[in-house]
Amino acid sequence: MPKSLWILVIAMALNVTGTSFLWPINTIYIHEYLGKSMTVAGIVLLFNSGAGVLGNLVGGSLFDKFGGYKTIVAGASINLACLLLLVLYHDFTIYSVLLAIIGFGSGVTFPAMYALAGTLWKEGGRKAFNSIYVAQNVGVALGAAGGGFAASYSFQWSFIGNAILSGVFLLLAIFGFRSFAMKNDSVSAQRATEVSKKMKKNTVFIALLILCGGYLLAWMSYVQWQSTIAVYTQEAGVSKRLYSLLWTVNGALIVLLQPVLAFIVKKWITSVKKQILTGYVIFMISFWLAGYVHEFPGFLAAMIILTLGEMFVWPAVPSIANDLAPKGKTGFYQGVVNSTATAGRMIGPLFGGMIADIWGMNIVFIVLIGLFVISIVLTLLYDRVLPTKANYMKKTG
Repeated sequence: MPKSLWILVIAMALNVTGTSFLWPINTIYIHEYLGKSMTVAGIVLLFNSGAGVLGNLVGGSLFDKFGGYKTIVAGASINLACLLLLVLYHDFTIYSVLLAIIGFGSGVTFPAMYALAGTLWKEGGRKAFNSIYVAQNVGVALGAAGGGFAASYSFQWSFIGNAILSGVFLLLAIFGFRSFAMKNDSVSAQRATEVSKKMKKNTVFIALLILCGGYLLAWMSYVQWQSTIAVYTQEAGVSKRLYSLLWTVNGALIVLLQPVLAFIVKKWITSVKKQILTGYVIFMISFWLAGYVHEFPGFLAAMIILTLGEMFVWPAVPSIANDLAPKGKTGFYQGVVNSTATAGRMIGPLFGGMIADIWGMNIVFIVLIGLFVISIVLTLLYDRVLPTKANYMKKTG
């Protein structure tokens, strides 16, 4: 892996660690400290996610127009400014507005970092995106633990910790990315001039949208583990401590099983498309098991299976988007992928909660497995519309 990508991976881990200082305590802070209802807290987080979707699309487009360096620095600067204001001001209205802007700033940054990873190690293929994916999960684990520890003393320390890490990330982006990112920026700008205003029949973009349709449904299902299934485990008698342990296992396995995954995708499942299909099937097994068991060991087994599924799917979709992207559209395509994931995380809890309230959890699990069937069909079909399918199949399988 190139040295420049290692710098990007470290930066991603720092960025996500800082972000994860905040997200676990948002609902608690709004409800308990600011005295607002859970419904109001949910609406605030909905706006945060919605702003993230918009930021993903804007960030991807900015990457294509101005390059990764300027885009990442701009997004990180927006975040740091808002986080410093969070340390100073604790009014509900200000907090809500700043949280939405933070969602937008983070959204701008992420697709640019994914697009930059693809340009820094083109021959690495999926491995470049997998390294970013692992860095994100390390950041989530460290940030959630650090943020919770800081909040146990004072919410203020969570805000300060987030701001400090975001500041370090911005400095690393400014001074660490400059040499290699600026080179790719000039290449991106040159390529952007070569892009026709209308791709022939827009078939490549349609292929991306079909692929992202399955990706959206997969994320809508996956986040049930953080919403409806979380409640379901509590009703089954699993303690909050043991439920938290499930996510600790998830993060640990993502890091520890990388050598195993690398061996599998190198020897047996070499096609990126087949990797996604394999992941969706594994997801289905996980949700079937989760709906069948009623004790912690069963939920633990379901979580382990879920983790195996996400290790196949989550890095593979950005990899295919990178292969599909026409010259000068790499950032925009990564923006579409990131906004799809954000939208799935935004819609999923409401979607699953409504089904659970009306028909119960048994129907939730049936519906989720059905969504994965649709995801499989869409993944099977996405490359059928490509104008030069053979060329893309060499890359994506």
